[in-house]
Amino acid sequence: MGVPLNQAIKVGTYVLKQHLTGRKRYPLVLMLEPLFRCNLACSGCGKIDYPAPILNQRLSVADALEAVDECGAPVVAIAGGEPLLHREMPEIVEKILARGKFIYLCTNALLLEKKIDQYTPHKNFCWDIHLDGDRDMHDRAVSQEGVYERAVAAIKLAKAKGFRVSINCTLFDGTDPARVAGFLDTVNEIGVDGVMTSPGYAYERAPDQEHFLNRQRTKELFRAIFRYGKERKAQGKTWKFNQSPLFLDFLAGNQTYKCTPWGNPTRNVFGWQRPCYLLGEGYAKTYKELMDTTDWDKYGVGNYEKCADCMVHSGFEATAVVDSVKRPWKLAKLAIQGIRTEGPMAKDIPLDGQRPAEYVFSRHVEQKMAEIHAKPQAAGAAE
Repeated sequence: MGVPLNQAIKVGTYVLKQHLTGRKRYPLVLMLEPLFRCNLACSGCGKIDYPAPILNQRLSVADALEAVDECGAPVVAIAGGEPLLHREMPEIVEKILARGKFIYLCTNALLLEKKIDQYTPHKNFCWDIHLDGDRDMHDRAVSQEGVYERAVAAIKLAKAKGFRVSINCTLFDGTDPARVAGFLDTVNEIGVDGVMTSPGYAYERAPDQEHFLNRQRTKELFRAIFRYGKERKAQGKTWKFNQSPLFLDFLAGNQTYKCTPWGNPTRNVFGWQRPCYLLGEGYAKTYKELMDTTDWDKYGVGNYEKCADCMVHSGFEATAVVDSVKRPWKLAKLAIQGIRTEGPMAKDIPLDGQRPAEYVFSRHVEQKMAEIHAKPQAAGAAE
């Protein structure tokens, strides 16, 4: 299992407590984006298309800790942009760990060799390295040659220094299941502690709009990958996923889940992002405002056109985790039988009642630019 036992117990206890107290909506993972600037320009990324004054903004240490305390989620995923561009990131990590949180620090690893000695191995800390397949797959995804080799070297360095390391692997249309299986074999051999995989979300601002998977293609792709996984298991080899087994079962088309956008709330330089990590259609000043004033029923598969093909972990992992705590027998059955890769798929959510997409990106950018110009700020802690 890619999820550490202490994390599984703490998160499971947390979910059970929320359930017993009747709390309907609660966070599992805080998606903390201290900056948007990155040292790569991936073709499928919709996170970096901002004017320079916005890219120069940073959350301070105080901002980051306030978000952690206000939200209360047991897990914090620090993303971006590239978090290692933030000079105060070691202090942010240290102080979040002191609060008893689990941290996944997401990075493309290009700066990891230079920065790694600023961090100390900890049972609750994990490097989450972006690696979208083998050398050719990954370098094509990030639009730059040589990145795969540098990331693998960084993984080996981090493991040698005693860190936990996981892989964040995003898959797109046209992906060869056999190559993904070979990639999963390779990262297992390297000693990676777990893999988090997900289909890519169709960011409206991403340069490449042709290779995002629809829901049917996603299910077919993951069923094909998991068939190879069954072959490996018969050979005594097991891939380690840093995810709920029920989420993986969902990717294979065996679960009908609605997304849980409040399960992974996002705090970035704009504020608290509505409604989720993937869609920025409004921002709240506080976490409470986000939860109390967001019209959650407007979003999700079947409710909103932009959500129609989404099966991404940040939307559905929380749903699967809650389901596994409420219905542990489903996990037990999955552990015995494995992920089903043949036969009919679970009924999907109909799309005939969804509202049309709204395009509001420019409005948010204009508002932030006006704010920056009205009150000039220091760029913050950047390289």
